[in-house]
Amino acid sequence: MTKVLVIYYSAFGHISTLSEAIVNGVEQVDGVKAKRVRIPEFKDESICVVNQRTNQKEEGLGQHFKLTKRVEDYERVQQEQSNIPVATMNDLKEADGIIWGFPTYLGSMPAQVKSFLDQAGQFCTTGELEGKPTALFTSAGSIHGGHEATLLNSIVPLLHLGLIFIGLPYTQNPEYLTDKAVGCSPYGVSTLAGPDGSRTPCKDELTMAGRLGERVARVAKAFTVAKPFE
Repeated sequence: MTKVLVIYYSAFGHISTLSEAIVNGVEQVDGVKAKRVRIPEFKDESICVVNQRTNQKEEGLGQHFKLTKRVEDYERVQQEQSNIPVATMNDLKEADGIIWGFPTYLGSMPAQVKSFLDQAGQFCTTGELEGKPTALFTSAGSIHGGHEATLLNSIVPLLHLGLIFIGLPYTQNPEYLTDKAVGCSPYGVSTLAGPDGSRTPCKDELTMAGRLGERVARVAKAFTVAKPFE
């Protein structure tokens, strides 16, 4: 059985929703099984994406960024994800393909994900991840919120680990060839959360997420059989 790992960090639920669509896509391929795991939040509340300052005055913050509601949404999503296993280094080693998901923070991956990848740095020299197909999915607040930059920036550490990057080609994904506000690009899957985070992944974004999962699954299965790098 070929195993594809869907590993993600989700603060407000958009990435978690995409991960479910990707898992469904992976498991469309006979002989391939998906495993979904999450990268945990930092334990120190002072560096969490949202901390507990619920009584802080909100003067100066725009209507879209009221802190109290963000804390409530964050806590709800974290509780909803509590049954998802926490990712480990062994998960990476045991997978035949790896699909990473996380929100866009300033045009790059969140610190939580970077910290996890830093721990995986050992694999650069041991080569245990070399030759495995990999892909990315992300979210951003708007079409101009940096989702493509995040996907492009995040390819770099994956190449250091020896992973083989799988994109989202035009011919298979006509939905993103549009003038509408929809995520996804040749670099990977993305969704637009909206300035206040209230937008959920649309049908087209979920469809393309499923296709990416299936695409990685097919490559992982082919590599498992052919063993081209042995």
